[in-house]
Amino acid sequence: MVIGVVTVSSSGHRRGRIDFADLNWERKPYRAFPAYAQSKLANLLFTTELQRRLTEAGSAVRATAAHPGMAATGLLDHLGAPESMLGRLRAAATRRLAQSDDDGALPTLYAAVADIPGDSYAGPDGLLEGRGAPKRVGRSKAARDGAVARRLWTVSEELTGTAFPLGTITGAAR
Repeated sequence: MVIGVVTVSSSGHRRGRIDFADLNWERKPYRAFPAYAQSKLANLLFTTELQRRLTEAGSAVRATAAHPGMAATGLLDHLGAPESMLGRLRAAATRRLAQSDDDGALPTLYAAVADIPGDSYAGPDGLLEGRGAPKRVGRSKAARDGAVARRLWTVSEELTGTAFPLGTITGAAR
């Protein structure tokens, strides 16, 4: 059995940009989707750096990531006014195009239990990775940038005042 860490991201990471000058959106006007996309990109960069550190430490622990595709979880119901024309259109599209919330959970389960390499990213195999059976999927060029991943990790430790104690998870799988 492999011990692993699965981080949940989103295909929205492709629109994300890491703004080191304003990671917490304190200087620029807050905008929900760009902040969400940045956070999902950061999640993938976190996975990359965590796997690098685990490998460097000789750990058997594996870090992977997953995204659910478009799942009917109700999350989109909270965007804008649901009673507006746009809100009703979004709800109809979700009912028509999205997979169930149970099916949306499958990529995360796949990332947790499948025999895949560390730093893999799982998502649905269907059109635009919106729905379907889980498989390994690609990620944006920005989400593969090891230098940005290392910098984000360091800045995160500084912002939280917490250093990650890698020695506590370097043991072999049980």
